[in-house]
Amino acid sequence: MLDTALELHGIAGLRRTSAIHVSVPADQPRSQRRGDPRTVVHQLTTVPGDIVDVAGIRATSPLRTVLDVALREDRYPAVCVLDSALNRGFVTAEQLAAVPALVRGRRGAVAARSYVREADGRAQSPLETRSRLRCVDGGVSPDALQLVVRDQDGHLIAVGDLGWRSARLIAEADGEGPHGTPEALFADRRRQNRLVNAGWRVLRFTWADTLRPDYIPWSVREALTSPPPRRASTQGR
Repeated sequence: MLDTALELHGIAGLRRTSAIHVSVPADQPRSQRRGDPRTVVHQLTTVPGDIVDVAGIRATSPLRTVLDVALREDRYPAVCVLDSALNRGFVTAEQLAAVPALVRGRRGAVAARSYVREADGRAQSPLETRSRLRCVDGGVSPDALQLVVRDQDGHLIAVGDLGWRSARLIAEADGEGPHGTPEALFADRRRQNRLVNAGWRVLRFTWADTLRPDYIPWSVREALTSPPPRRASTQGR
């Protein structure tokens, strides 16, 4: 089911657990495996194409899996999963465009349709997705994702996770994995110095920051309402 199928496919967005979720056809009894309390058995109705082989293990397809997530999970984890599936190429924008028809009449369909509208495959991690959603909810939506910033000679300085071009502001979602090594820390500092010297401001957010509904939008709003740096010759595009 959801957690296990997502892990098999390599789609991020839901918190990992030690439980193993398996499914049986809806017309078969749902009996728990004896002696293995980690196994959770579900009944599932499928159509052709819903089941695929992943390294010798039968699992729901990426599209069916993200559909089930969108129908059953809350907004933040659901959009995280949809973003991850898009970013990693497990589903396409065209496939997600068909979701409203696929979920019509099912419990959770109204919410699922709204989650699909918010999905954006440019997000490279659940932390980026959560940071973006906090900004959206706080009325300070970024006008760019993966914003490319170059110096006046056209050389690449950085690609910002979230960007507000007119304010020359970038927000970075600092995940523990990609940014947790000393080498990554030093590279981040050098990159931030180049951005500051080019007239940009940088905010940095962690997973803990996304757990506070007000913190990220407040930080962005404070930056947006303060005077922007004066480096008009440097272009971000």
